[in-house]
Order: sequence, then C-alpha cells, then structure tokens
Amino acid sequence: MLNLIHTKKLSIFDQLKMEENLLRNSLDSYCIINEGSSEAIVLGISNDINALVKSEDVKNDNISLIRRFTAGGCVFVDENTIFVTFILSKKFLEITLFPESILRWAESFYKKVFEGKNFKLVENDFVIKDKKVAGNAMYIKKDRFLLHTSFLLNFDIAKLQKYLQIPEMAPKYRKNRSHANFLSSIKTIFSKDVFIAKIKKAMQNSFDIQLFDLSNVQASKTEYSTKII
Repeated sequence: MLNLIHTKKLSIFDQLKMEENLLRNSLDSYCIINEGSSEAIVLGISNDINALVKSEDVKNDNISLIRRFTAGGCVFVDENTIFVTFILSKKFLEITLFPESILRWAESFYKKVFEGKNFKLVENDFVIKDKKVAGNAMYIKKDRFLLHTSFLLNFDIAKLQKYLQIPEMAPKYRKNRSHANFLSSIKTIFSKDVFIAKIKKAMQNSFDIQLFDLSNVQASKTEYSTKII
C-alpha cells in the first residue's frame, strides 16, 4: 500500500522536515505531492553557499535559505515548483538500493507521465530533449530510500539569475549554458492540474493507493537535520 499525501501551499521547509520524519520514523511507503510553496533557496547537505548563492541579494530580499538533509544541488523554489517525493522500501519495489537503479526506476515511472515527450534521465536530472525540467535529491537508509524531485512547472528567469550563481561543478550535459538556455518549463506541455492528475494516474496503475491525511503525521521527537541557515 502506498500512502498518498497531496498538499498545497506547504512551505518547502515544512515539507522537508515531514519527509525526514517519515523516512526515519515510519516503515510505511509514501508519495508526497506538494504544490504552491513560498519562495526559498534549498541547498544540499554539503553544498557551499558562497559558490552557489548570491548571498547579498538573497539577504536583501529576505529569501529563506534552507539546508536539506539529502545530497543534490542547489535550487530556487516557489509557487511554480511541483514537488514529488517517494519514500519506499526495498521490498516495496524489489530493486537494488543504489542511486543509479533508483533513478532508473523513477525514469521509467515518469515516462508514463511524459509519454511521447522525449523525457529521459541525464546524469541526475530529468530532461526533455536536452533541457532540464526537474532535479533530484536522494537519501538511502538501509532498506529504505527517499527520492525528492522538483519539477519546474514554470520559473522566473530573472530571480534565478539574481539569486543563483552558475555552479562550477555542473552536470556535463549543461555545457556551460545559462539558466535560460539550460532549463525548460513543464507548462508548455501540461497545465498544473493535468500534470498532477497524470502522476496520480501513473501511481494508480502501478500501486495500491491510500489517501493519507497530513494531520496523521506525528511530530518527530528527534532533532531535524533540515535547517534554516
């Protein structure tokens, strides 16, 4: 049974804490869909702020800086980012818990959503043709894993250029392209409602789904690794 949590306007900080809680303190399987987060910049657990973020502009505009508990890159998120997170066990999927096999499973799942749209996994990103439409962050814990995907329904290129540096350690396929030439939005293919509906349909065709109320998530008694910085 896959517990589906679909929430709106949950801040990415609260979402990441919930994900960390469910990964560490539950043995059940979950998918979390969140739409409408407020603006924030999220860094991976080992990202260098100074190398990735234009700190002065971020501070002046009062943009939240969050360090998540997973690896992965630095992203600017807002109400046009759609987050989809799977928290699953090895037995649930019967796959080897290595990053490559987890990402390949996710690629096969999302190909059912993006059928006929040249969707594929390139390095650690999901792309259409040669442009990034989603980034991934992952955590593997013994026989459980979490895969957090940030889909670009749309993006504000002016804000990306204002707040984010061009990373020195970028994917090879980026080829030094600017944010504008490297990224693509999903809205040119699907509306938000259609996109989310297609994700849910793909889940229903693959798993037994049970709707899970967010209020049923118990607060963690342990300290979170996810932090505002």
